[in-house]
Amino acid sequence: MLEKMFERIMYASRWIMAPIYLGMSLLLILLAIKFFQEVFHIMPGILGTAEVDLVLVVLSLIDITLVGGLIVMVMFSGYENFVSKLDVDGDSEKLGWLGKLDAGSLKNKVAASIVAISSIHLLKVFMNVAAIDNEKIMWYVIIHLTFVLSAFAMGYLDKLTRHH
Repeated sequence: MLEKMFERIMYASRWIMAPIYLGMSLLLILLAIKFFQEVFHIMPGILGTAEVDLVLVVLSLIDITLVGGLIVMVMFSGYENFVSKLDVDGDSEKLGWLGKLDAGSLKNKVAASIVAISSIHLLKVFMNVAAIDNEKIMWYVIIHLTFVLSAFAMGYLDKLTRHH
């Protein structure tokens, strides 16, 4: 009897994560505000903006977009995997990948997203190479390669465990 009650309480505690996933939607709002702040900031002086500066802004906007997609992926699949299935009315509204990402797949997608975000950041660094110290650039590359190797290792380990 005590064991059953303990298990029910423990199982119900998964709902503690629900407000955290809801809070992630607030992060999306903050990212959207920052995204459009950058767009409105560059618009008035676009004709006088150097191509390199415009590309750097575009890369920043792509970065924000990738982080937003990462938040959506973690928010929805995390909720579905750890709290409850999402009951979305109408099949046309439901995202194609929803319900198909388990914790392992989510981990790999997050790792791939981090590599993509790191790649864009590194590209921004390379486009501004004259203003950045060589030692800093070396560390950016080392950190990026660490992300790449980590993502590769996680994917490889996931492949090994799925086959056995």
